[in-house]
Amino acid sequence: MAFPHRDSVQRAVDLLAVLLPPDTGAADVERVLQAHGEPATTLSPSDLTKLREAARELRDVFAASDVTEAASALNRLFARYAGPPRLTDHEDGYGWHLHLDAADDGPWDRWLVTSSALGLATLLADRQGPPGGLCASPSCGKPFAHLGGGSPKRYCSPRCATRERVAAHRAARHPGKP
Repeated sequence: MAFPHRDSVQRAVDLLAVLLPPDTGAADVERVLQAHGEPATTLSPSDLTKLREAARELRDVFAASDVTEAASALNRLFARYAGPPRLTDHEDGYGWHLHLDAADDGPWDRWLVTSSALGLATLLADRQGPPGGLCASPSCGKPFAHLGGGSPKRYCSPRCATRERVAAHRAARHPGKP
């Protein structure tokens, strides 16, 4: 089954990756937005601050330990940010799609939360499980989405999984060595 909100979920993961670390700037966020099809924009310092706050709230969905906790986190976001559902094509033939924010030119933080929460909620309902997680690597912790089939992921990337597997192998072969 094709997942219709895959793009919004992946965009959320990619935006959280640049918004959660404190050392990334507006240009980094703008590049991710453009890579996901948003028009070129210049984010103000206030926009960036509000986007970072929204990213921290969205992180709670990925940090949820089970489906009930993830659903509760999403419901809190909907209660705080979402308005009535509306269809829009952004007045330029973009294609009709569902929005939960109040306007096509609304604040970036509301757009990030509502569009991401809609995709994550759809994924949760489709999978009947948490829509994502946080990387199990102690040196990483980045959010990731469960977009494929099979067993739930534990790591954000094959690189993190390999690094942890190699570290575990080395620790087993040489107990007591750091």
